[in-house]
Amino acid sequence: MSRRVDEAVAQLGPGPLTEESVQRHIAPLFSRVLASDRIYLANHSLGRPLDAMAEDVREATSLWETKLGDAWDAWLMEQEAFRARIAKLIHVPRADCIVPKTSAGQGLRAVLNALPGTPRVLSTLGEFDSIDLLLKQYASLGRIEMRWVEADAEGLFTVPGIMRHLGREIDLVVISQVMFMNGQTVHRLEQLADACHSVGARLLVDCYHALGVFPIDVAAMRTDFAIGGSYKYLRGGPGACFLYLSPEILASGLRPLDTGWFARENTFDYERRDPPRLRAGGDAFLESTPPVLTYYQARSGQQFTLAMTVERLRGYGQRQLGKLKLYLAEAGIDAIGGDADHGAFLSVRHSNASNLARKIAEGNVIADARGEWLRLCPDCLTQDVELRTAASALQSALEQLHS
Repeated sequence: MSRRVDEAVAQLGPGPLTEESVQRHIAPLFSRVLASDRIYLANHSLGRPLDAMAEDVREATSLWETKLGDAWDAWLMEQEAFRARIAKLIHVPRADCIVPKTSAGQGLRAVLNALPGTPRVLSTLGEFDSIDLLLKQYASLGRIEMRWVEADAEGLFTVPGIMRHLGREIDLVVISQVMFMNGQTVHRLEQLADACHSVGARLLVDCYHALGVFPIDVAAMRTDFAIGGSYKYLRGGPGACFLYLSPEILASGLRPLDTGWFARENTFDYERRDPPRLRAGGDAFLESTPPVLTYYQARSGQQFTLAMTVERLRGYGQRQLGKLKLYLAEAGIDAIGGDADHGAFLSVRHSNASNLARKIAEGNVIADARGEWLRLCPDCLTQDVELRTAASALQSALEQLHS
């Protein structure tokens, strides 16, 4: 698959992407999902898979069928390849800084459970539901102490606003790089990291809505932890997530509570030391028998993103969002996004956003709503005619609701 992607990307030639070149050279890699006549603008939720995804999963199951227990050699090599690809995407020099997880929430739990005592956590009221729920549940059981930051008068979360709540009584700050409801990008996270470190706190960044959208450099960000996954813009489906631990955290002696026998120093020697002797670095945060199929499931999307480059996809995506925003404006609809202050989708604010999503779905336009925000996200496969049709469908839906 990697060779086919590389060949297709090479045929694009240099310079910015164009719809004609993408449809000619890239769309054939997605023939199965593009066989539908839906206008799919929910790429911020579940990304569209390459044809090769099914072939990659079949490779994993074929190893099971033909090699049985000996399949583990290849399966574990794929786990390491998964870690290496994520490390490259977020500019990490050491692949063992990436610990595979089945969800971003699992990564957050691993951090909370590793911190000593009763950690005092600062976060925002704009975090994704699973992160919000986990923090509130831990707090309700007395496992952490929580402080919450509300949005400012403009509905934004900013580093200066968060820093006003930061002091030596805080052990961990949890913040999204891109907010999931309206796509707001939180800038200057490296300043927040420095402020955290100056008072003895640590920073965890949820980069789920940034990963694959614009370049991420966690080393430059100076964050201690990051969580994310392949469900959205990396086209890897559910279950292929990760926890990043900085080299400084790994050198600090932080020890995991969430661990398992694959983290044991000699995994297959079946030693039963007490206390256990764990592997070095981030490998100590590995857990029990890993869900190896997810690494194959996520492979093609990661390879595609690396071959296309996030920078090139971002440039094309911004142009698409600009067109969609223009078509919406021509229909009398205000939208936010499509600029450096937002992620990969446009948001339309409406008190009945969920009903709007249902209405346009009747016209075969697939989007979604979170709270009062309707979210619209094309990807590089989306054609201009689809953007125009979506804007028209939304205009009709609004007229029906207000009639």
